[in-house]
Formats: sequence, C-alpha cells, structure tokens
Amino acid sequence: MNLPNKLTVVRIVMSFIIILILIFPFDVAGIVLPKLFINEAIVVDIKYFIAGVLFILASITDFLDGHIARKYNLVTDFGKVMDAIADKVLVNSVLIILSASGFIHPIIAVIVVIRDSVVNSIKMVAGNNGRVIAAIKSGKIKTVCLMCGIALTLFYNLPFELWNIKVSDVLLIVAAILSLISGVQYYYMNKDLLFKNDKSVEQN
Repeated sequence: MNLPNKLTVVRIVMSFIIILILIFPFDVAGIVLPKLFINEAIVVDIKYFIAGVLFILASITDFLDGHIARKYNLVTDFGKVMDAIADKVLVNSVLIILSASGFIHPIIAVIVVIRDSVVNSIKMVAGNNGRVIAAIKSGKIKTVCLMCGIALTLFYNLPFELWNIKVSDVLLIVAAILSLISGVQYYYMNKDLLFKNDKSVEQN
C-alpha cells in the first residue's frame, strides 16, 4: 500500500462522507444546520458548503495520486483499478445527488454516467486484448470542467451568482458535451477490438 494508493483509498472514504452529508436527513434527525443569507437573495444550506470543501480536497488527491505514482514509478494494478472506482464514486454519485436535489439538469448526470459506463467497457475489452488506453485530451478537459462545475454548484455558484453569471452551469454543460465527444473518440479508436470476433466469423 504505497502513498498513491493510500491517497486513492482516502478519496473513496471522503466520497462516502460527502454522500452521507448530502443525503442525510438532518431535519428528520432533529439536527438544525445553520443557513447563510447572502445578498438578501441567496439562501445557502451550510451542508453544501461542507460537502464542497471536502469535494475539492478529494479532487486534489485525484491529481496527487496519479502525479506521485507516475513520477516515482509507483503505478500498480490495484492503484489503476481503485483510482477509476474512486473517480466514479466521487464524481458520479455527487452528480446524481445534485440532479435529484434540483441543482443541475438530470440530462447532465445521465450523459456523464452513460459515457463513463461505455468508456469503461471499452477499456475493459482493450485490456483483455493487451491494449492500454491512455487518457485523451478531450477526456482530461471534461474531467476538469466537471470537477470545477460540481465544486461551484456545491458553493451555489458563488461568487459568480452575485452577478447572475452561471459559470457552474456552463462548466457542466461543456463537460457533458465533452463527455459525448470523448466517448465517441474512444469508440472509434478501439472499434477494431470491439468487432474483432465478428470479422473473424465473417472471414471463416
């Protein structure tokens, strides 16, 4: 269990803490969380701020574990698998919760989750055939936009909301579009593997 893998495990634990904070029925449990009133028009539930801080910290570990693993040659199969799981638990679960809470449009969560499922399936097929699929540029930009968009949403799009500039919405829309683009790119880059058996049957 090297340092990058420990950071990945920490990210998974933090992800479940974030999920718990966002879905726990504090009112039903008799726990009154303070609310912030900003500019007399924006009412902020403090639990989203807490989740936002934890989300940013968890996102930083996502950068650190990969950077450290590559720099010091600490890449392991455990790390590869758990890093992918940690990313999906952190990002997709929060997306779904924000969608269910009415903070973002459900189509964004649907696109991202479906895209990730398709790309992960393609990577699995490629891995079984000995091909390693590296992250592509559109996928990396998608991840950055998605994480920044989620973080801003958890912070009620502040301070941009004070000037009615929907930066969080724009980032999430861009992330959804890039999800589609990168998904198509992954498909075309690896469709020879996906239909390899079909071609073999036709030739026989």
